[in-house]
Amino acid sequence: MIAIVAKLPIKEGMMNDAVDVFKELITKMGNDEGTQMYSICVDSKNPNILVVVERYADEAAVKLHGSTNHFKACSQKLGAVIAGRPEISKMDVLASL
Repeated sequence: MIAIVAKLPIKEGMMNDAVDVFKELITKMGNDEGTQMYSICVDSKNPNILVVVERYADEAAVKLHGSTNHFKACSQKLGAVIAGRPEISKMDVLASL
């Protein structure tokens, strides 16, 4: 399994818009093979940091996610609300619940 944690800085006052973009993405991801979990969170210490926690069955599922039309549309919409470069960590899952 593969986990990805993406921390996205969001422009002041734009968090609700960013969350709406991700909620739309999540509704379209239901049939993406190999996607096991996709959560959007807000950093409790910094309310302008949106954190996306993802888990995939394998590298093929990660590649599929990034190639979908709904992911590409999400990325374009996020351009209006992102305040800087996202910090993305990709990890191998050793154990999970």
